[in-house]
Amino acid sequence: MTNALSTTDLHYAYPDGQAALAGVSFSVSPGERLALLGPNGAGKTTLAHHLNGIKRGDRGRVQVGDLILDNGTVGEIRRRVGLVFQNPDDQLFMPTVGQDVAFGPANLGVTGEHLDKVVTEALRAVGAEELTRRVPHHLSGGERRKVALATVLAMEPSVLVLDEPTSGLDPAGRRELIGVLETLPMAQLVITHDLPFALELCDRTLIMDGGRIVANGKTAEILRDEALLKRHRLEMPY
Repeated sequence: MTNALSTTDLHYAYPDGQAALAGVSFSVSPGERLALLGPNGAGKTTLAHHLNGIKRGDRGRVQVGDLILDNGTVGEIRRRVGLVFQNPDDQLFMPTVGQDVAFGPANLGVTGEHLDKVVTEALRAVGAEELTRRVPHHLSGGERRKVALATVLAMEPSVLVLDEPTSGLDPAGRRELIGVLETLPMAQLVITHDLPFALELCDRTLIMDGGRIVANGKTAEILRDEALLKRHRLEMPY
């Protein structure tokens, strides 16, 4: 079975020469929810930006389904890999929620009733259909996060990459987000410092540190390994 997403020996250095990714190899199966944990500065967000071509590795490979990321495939890969940023305001810039959700598919040529349907279905998927005419920056943090997710779902991706999706959410918003993500059929890579969230949502977990994958296994087993967590500046809440 073809992986939904994989990287092979992916390397990337910042312009000052600092290595951010140092041979990252992993895969996500279709429909799998995979957590990516690690301390600040581990390279997690840099990795996320490589998965849909925002950044391009110095060497190594990113593959999405049957497509290898290169200059000829980057447009399709950006449609297939939906990146939900840590700050939802980075994805919301139109006057209304409906216009924000419509922006991506409209740029792919979707128009008229088909576009209206795509917007409605994306907002319905995240439980935010009633927000269509609202101004995005008048929404609560939880509502903005739902709408940011809907803007990505409107592109009908095969993979979701979510960067710190619980950041700024209250307990009720966190619970609602878990409920939404559990209903979505596509593969998901969830970058988070919220270890209980990873445990509840994801069967498998990677730990990343120093630009490398240093652990890969069942989430429950990894989170029981206190010595492993401590080595990589992670801990479960008391």
